[in-house]
Amino acid sequence: MAKRLGPIGPALIGFAVVALTLGSAMMTAVQKPDWAFGPADVLALRFTLLQASLSAVISCALAVPLARALARRHFLGRTLLIRLMAAPFLLPVVVAILGLLAVFGRAGPVNQIITAIGVQPMSIFGLHGVVLAHVFLNLPLATRMLLQGWQSIPAERFRLAVTLDMPPSAQFRHLEIPMLRSHLPGALSIVFLLCLTSFAVALTLGGGPGASTLELAIYQALRFEFDLGHAAALALVQFALCFVVALVALRFDENPKFGAGLGREPAIPAPGGLRKILDGLMIFCAAAFLLTPLAAVILRGLPGLGSLPPGLAEALVRSVLIAVASALLAISAALSLAMTVARGTRWLEPVAMLPLAASGLVMGTGLFLAIHPILPPERLALLVTLLVNATMALPFLFRLLLPEARALLADYGRLSDSLGLSGAARLRLVTIPRLARPLGFGAGLAAALSMGDLGVIALFAGERSVTLPLLVQRLMGAYRMEAAAGAALVLVAASFALFWLFDRWGTRHAAA
Repeated sequence: MAKRLGPIGPALIGFAVVALTLGSAMMTAVQKPDWAFGPADVLALRFTLLQASLSAVISCALAVPLARALARRHFLGRTLLIRLMAAPFLLPVVVAILGLLAVFGRAGPVNQIITAIGVQPMSIFGLHGVVLAHVFLNLPLATRMLLQGWQSIPAERFRLAVTLDMPPSAQFRHLEIPMLRSHLPGALSIVFLLCLTSFAVALTLGGGPGASTLELAIYQALRFEFDLGHAAALALVQFALCFVVALVALRFDENPKFGAGLGREPAIPAPGGLRKILDGLMIFCAAAFLLTPLAAVILRGLPGLGSLPPGLAEALVRSVLIAVASALLAISAALSLAMTVARGTRWLEPVAMLPLAASGLVMGTGLFLAIHPILPPERLALLVTLLVNATMALPFLFRLLLPEARALLADYGRLSDSLGLSGAARLRLVTIPRLARPLGFGAGLAAALSMGDLGVIALFAGERSVTLPLLVQRLMGAYRMEAAAGAALVLVAASFALFWLFDRWGTRHAAA
């Protein structure tokens, strides 16, 4: 795709990303940033870095053995379990928090068990609650990113290792560690940046000013104080932190260079004995941790299906259309940028990561300020929401596709060039079949994230542009909790259905 567009196409995409991220931030920054940071701002910065570091390290440390266990163990229902375990990351954050509160809250089953054995009940609020929620939300993403890495190792390499009678430790050292060097920095950086810019988790589970984040401070400056200068200063600090993290991740990025395979399904050796027991225990514990809150959301939402509010169908249609359009836009841009960077245009790599460095709240505010003098912002609510959702999903898809794009060019680039394949023919015969699995997963991820977004639309929406997440939020604000739970269940079902459809397309169209 990148070659068909030529060097101008990816450059235009990069320019659009810069305009939407830095441009919108500049619209806020021209309000004269106020650099007079108080003690509360310093505490927010310290807590932000602490919780993001803990959340990223714990999520990826658990994702490595979990992804390895899922890669080498095959059992009935494995494919369904992998898709279900991605559900927490696909849940709207507020809905996910409700599920965690139902399980780990004061009246939840975990505290009931703890109390029954004579231990003091734990509180889910504070640092440990924020980290718990971030691990719950991001462990599935890190696992799927690393699982894609294990599946990218050619099956012939493992068969050769078995033929050479290499023990599991030697296979891990020579095959799996090089893959982790390629994929783990990207997973760590994405989870860290997600937690760094987290808003709803800290707002709900922070438990007080001592557990405030930079994103919360930006929100407070915009919503309650309307101090655009202070919000701009905080946003620039956050942007600088995120940009540094992205640059560090790029330094450790490398291609494992396994060489070309025959496209067969990886046959990773699965040792028995204690290793088999540990793999099974890891899969069981992770599934229980990730799926129990989801079950709680379903059980709470079922009674509310009988009291769904009017206007839900229209809000659902709007959300689905925005989600599908933003997913297609994001995956097309990510594929073009990934293929171009894989060919050596390295300057586009940090550009593709820019949206993670920008606050979605500040991006929406900058666009609001830019549009407001020209026409009522609510007239462009759906279009702006689509563009921002696609932009915010771009870094995930880019990091997911880049290692696979590099492997594709290393394995099939010269052969495709020698055969004269270019443009649509190369895209159809080589690129899509070889990248179908990450393309499908990435598109499903983008669609599900867009379905659950409650950021920009809250700033722009009028009565004719209400999406399903905004409808759920309004029901909760009106204390119609049963109707809100029912609408939230519909939102969860729609998000997961879109992810499943895209992910299934990728699996079915992957090269056999």
